Amino acid sequence: MLDVWFEREVQPRLRGRSALVRYADDFVICFERADDAQRVWSVLGKRFKKFGLALHPKKTRSFSFHAPRDGDGSGCATFDFLGFTLHWQRARRPGTWRVAFRTRGARLRRAITAATEWCRRHRHDPVKEQHLALTRKLNGHYNYFGVNGNLGSLTRLRQAVERAWQKWLNRRSQRARMTWERFRQLLKMKPFPQPEVRVQIWGRP
Repeated sequence: MLDVWFEREVQPRLRGRSALVRYADDFVICFERADDAQRVWSVLGKRFKKFGLALHPKKTRSFSFHAPRDGDGSGCATFDFLGFTLHWQRARRPGTWRVAFRTRGARLRRAITAATEWCRRHRHDPVKEQHLALTRKLNGHYNYFGVNGNLGSLTRLRQAVERAWQKWLNRRSQRARMTWERFRQLLKMKPFPQPEVRVQIWGRP
């Protein structure tokens, strides 16, 4: 409904370039010109109401999102979409910027909490089975969030998983403590996958 309306009725009437990115009920509309954005913003709610729908008041907003200019920080806004926070990042080429992605803070904290709770509940499982399960969890996370510019978030998750695993292995027994020295030896034999870019959003400029 939204795609057809935007492509057939809205885009042909706009003065600048525009794009609609949608996944299920989440969407972002980008405009080259502020007046085009204001025009669509004024009718978007009415269009939804026609089909008995409504925009979420806390998740819908209009804002400027352009590369920062000298002395102008108005382009430094960020927004969340599909588990990522999109922001501007300096590119390798001097004086240029690109849109970068990092794992949304709440999503990263949720992943860390879930992994920590898993380690607690499964601390008495065989170590080999624990390692395989945690490896699958990390690989699944990397497959989705492993995009350019997001290695920092992936590294924080991996480090948090290692700390949680050591903590709960150390509580398995009062006699055989899992010290950090022993744990580092364990990681040498059973390492976790390293964070890596698995989806190339952009190449090197």
